[in-house]
Amino acid sequence: MAAPKKKKSTGTKTKSNLKKLDYRPNPTHSISPFLMFNANIEEVAKFYASVFKKSKIITANPMQGEFILNGQKFKAYNGGPEFKFSWGVSFMISVETQKEVDYYWNALLANGGKESMCGWLQDQFGMHWQVTPNILLKLISHKDPVKAERAAQAMLKMRKIDIAALKEAVS
Repeated sequence: MAAPKKKKSTGTKTKSNLKKLDYRPNPTHSISPFLMFNANIEEVAKFYASVFKKSKIITANPMQGEFILNGQKFKAYNGGPEFKFSWGVSFMISVETQKEVDYYWNALLANGGKESMCGWLQDQFGMHWQVTPNILLKLISHKDPVKAERAAQAMLKMRKIDIAALKEAVS
């Protein structure tokens, strides 16, 4: 009589001696922004691809498109005039330098965008953006509450974020 076969050990057992499950997300369950514009989507995709250097237009025509901006996939549709964006949803662009702040600020305001306060703007298609230097987030959450408050008060007086002015406010 043959000896019973040993089960292969994966080495992934928990304290309760049960196999540990390896979770591998199904790519069909990813989350992508789906944006309803009142605009020609081909123009939208071309504009954003010109602003964000690490971009790719996957497909675009006047009604619908799919594109990647700095590694984030977007899907877009021309839904007509009843679709308008609000400040309730915006896209934050994290940057390191004033040069990057200036670049994105000016590029997204081109062709009829509108400035707002505290690093926010609305582009020509009505999409809302925050051009946010990483130092801003560090300073407004500084461990010293006095410095954090000074940084926050300085930010509240700005439209486009000025990194040097923020640093000066907390020094």
